[in-house]
Amino acid sequence: MASAPDPPDIQHRRPDRDRRVNQAERLRRVLGVLQLIQSKGRYNARAIAQELGCSERTVYRDLEVLSFAGVPHFYDAADECYRVAGECRVPSLPLSDADAFGQAVATVLSSNEDLGAVGDAKGVTRLLSGSADERARRQLADTGCLVAVLNLQLADHSRCGETVTAIQHALLGLRQLSGVYRSPHEAKPVRITLHPYRLCFVKQAWYLVGRVEGDEEPKTLRVARFKSLRVLAKPSSVPIEFDLPSHFGNAWAVYRGETTHHVQVWFDTNAAPLVAEVNWHRTQRVEAACDGSAVFHFMVDGLDEIVSWVLSWAGRCRVLQPVELKELVVARLQAAIEMHHEAFE
Repeated sequence: MASAPDPPDIQHRRPDRDRRVNQAERLRRVLGVLQLIQSKGRYNARAIAQELGCSERTVYRDLEVLSFAGVPHFYDAADECYRVAGECRVPSLPLSDADAFGQAVATVLSSNEDLGAVGDAKGVTRLLSGSADERARRQLADTGCLVAVLNLQLADHSRCGETVTAIQHALLGLRQLSGVYRSPHEAKPVRITLHPYRLCFVKQAWYLVGRVEGDEEPKTLRVARFKSLRVLAKPSSVPIEFDLPSHFGNAWAVYRGETTHHVQVWFDTNAAPLVAEVNWHRTQRVEAACDGSAVFHFMVDGLDEIVSWVLSWAGRCRVLQPVELKELVVARLQAAIEMHHEAFE
């Protein structure tokens, strides 16, 4: 069945908006070419195309644009790369040591494959390095070699590139999304249309917060569970008053329960200092005892998520309250014991 035509205002706005987006993308790419060929690196057409994610033919066109704009450049046959002739340089912002270090760390973080294709700070670092002074350029390079992010143990985002790109375009363009979502609570994947509100990273995964068409309240959907996702031409409706922290409330992670609980967990003298090193929840309060043990207090909306955390410290902690959390912990431990007894038998 044919889809309904877009409203007249969208039909009129779309060509002009798309034209501006294409112009901005081309300008970004041309400036990227300029930054590369005036840097200390060796970039021929193939290397430039790989860095900017375009074809070599596009690179040659962009080089022509630079010539028309009065930026002299030449091909250095000895180094097999393009160079900017003379002293033509893009003015750079002064970078402090803290600026350079922060940008380099952001590059290392965003380049980690575990985080998925949510944006790469490498391009910005390359642009800054191309026009920065020698001191800042050296610090950007050195920090990138000295800082690493390893073994994050996150959800698998390796196949989420197209999904994240669709979410980014929908959020920035105020468009609806349509896709197939695989929920652990459904027998099979379901097709949904939603109004995206926010993209956020919580604990170990990326989540999309948005309102599914037909629902009144927004939902929290794990990005890696989308089997497909595409941007629609229909405008999305995002409440001006929407606030992400208020949406999550005092959830232990992302799924907020209906009842608020005052959780108290006692940790022995060996575990208490280790637990205290981390701020596990925004409501965390520690009541230390003279013997080195401590009671940790939390105000949590729902118990389904915090029970797993308590079990990760099994043998070194004891739930003081609420009773419901005690019962959940005991039930999980009993189930685990039974499973292991069956294995021995």
